[in-house]
Amino acid sequence: MLVPISSVQEAGVAIRTMRKRAGIRIDDFALIAGVSKQFMTDLENGKPTVQMGKVLGLLKRMAIGVSLDLSDDAVDRYRAELDKSTRRRTLEEASEGQVTARGSKKTTARVKRLRNEPGPADEKAR
Repeated sequence: MLVPISSVQEAGVAIRTMRKRAGIRIDDFALIAGVSKQFMTDLENGKPTVQMGKVLGLLKRMAIGVSLDLSDDAVDRYRAELDKSTRRRTLEEASEGQVTARGSKKTTARVKRLRNEPGPADEKAR
């Protein structure tokens, strides 16, 4: 049965229900799910600031699918935006490797500073 979820509280209650139905203690469940016991407690109690990435990862490990009910015209726009976002991320990841391989010494030093890596300019300053 599909259960609509519109809040962290509803998601937490659904997860707690499944955990209890399976007879698993919260600390054991957290260990299996790869999260802390505190995170599980916060989620099950509906803390509104839990990290969405962790919640989605937890649901995936539980083999629970999550979907959004979008209108047909929104689906096309969503796919276009997702494609654009994926391309941008791929280009950014590729360019990170290229900057250090082909970039100027100044550019390479700036990238290292952004990454908090020591560079030649930092060594001269010491």
